[in-house]
Amino acid sequence: MIRRTLAATGLISATLLAAAACSAQPAAGEKPFSGTVVADFESPWAMTVLPDGRMLVTEKAGGMLLVSADGKQRQTVATITVDSAGQGGLMDVVLAPDFATSQRVYFSYSSAGAGGKGVVLARGRLRPDGGGGERLGEIEVVFSARPFVEGNGHYSGRIAFSPDGKYLFFTNGDRQKFTPAQDPKVTLGKVLRLTLDGKPAPGNPLAGKGFAPEIWSYGHRNLLGIAFDAQGNLWEQEMGPKGGDEVNLITPGQNYGWPNASNGSHYDGRDIPDHKPGDGYAAPKVSWNPVISPGGLMIYSGSMFPQWKGDAFIGGLSSKSLVRVDLNGTKAAKGDQWDMSARIREVEQGPDGAIWVLEDGGESQGRLIKLTAR
Repeated sequence: MIRRTLAATGLISATLLAAAACSAQPAAGEKPFSGTVVADFESPWAMTVLPDGRMLVTEKAGGMLLVSADGKQRQTVATITVDSAGQGGLMDVVLAPDFATSQRVYFSYSSAGAGGKGVVLARGRLRPDGGGGERLGEIEVVFSARPFVEGNGHYSGRIAFSPDGKYLFFTNGDRQKFTPAQDPKVTLGKVLRLTLDGKPAPGNPLAGKGFAPEIWSYGHRNLLGIAFDAQGNLWEQEMGPKGGDEVNLITPGQNYGWPNASNGSHYDGRDIPDHKPGDGYAAPKVSWNPVISPGGLMIYSGSMFPQWKGDAFIGGLSSKSLVRVDLNGTKAAKGDQWDMSARIREVEQGPDGAIWVLEDGGESQGRLIKLTAR
């Protein structure tokens, strides 16, 4: 108020005002947020925030925990039988669009079965347990990837609901098998659009062309983040091979190229043709080489960091970073990349606009950290 009055009376110059504003910004190299450790977990994979500020957190071994907003109280609400070898485990967890009335929670995990292993989509209801706590009951599997195959990698398993709440988008990784991503008959290497009951959604773009009826887009590798922005655009990030991590704008029926096109190379050094105009494949909006190893994706909509409203945030695993991507309509560009000194598996937004990150729990402690504006 004093500064505004002085400026109005001409006693402080515009130059001094600008200098004062700049001095309030973080110094060069300083993060524009402060981090507070709230809790610590055993190899956490994902989290979601309830309307009252509590959180559901999944752990790789199969435990789903309900955690208080301050991290001081927790209880195990479900223990899911998972195949946790390699990249497997209890994966994503997302509240149903009508959670306030249905208490439904959707989650994904890796499971062993006929033919090998695959990613599974399930749901349950979070109810009082009669003893002062809560439990996730009425659990049912609503979809399983096809086919199950041998191996312990590239399950993906990320979940997003359409803005109208009618459909569920579910990512199925290529399971490190490469060619299934281009196979129209299988769900591997695809983004799927399902009903809330796990059935193929009506009107999927490729069903009339002989594709599996669930498929929304194809030619993907290991899809570890998917989210809608405020305009209804669907964004997805996936791990590339040796180089070529991607952020993609997902549009119905598109082929995103894997393994025929990538801005990276095979791990043995063999080249993969880069994305280029006219190759028939949808190119990424942003790609990284060297990689960031993306884990988790969140589109920011809060007010705590107004300068980032509408931008995407990605956890960096091997890069041990938090990555921001500038989103502008259907365009995207690299923003900030902050060193977090730990593998970041998940990024979420809290009710107050704070940004929450989960460490991976491999080389890291598995801590839940709340990031607030300085």
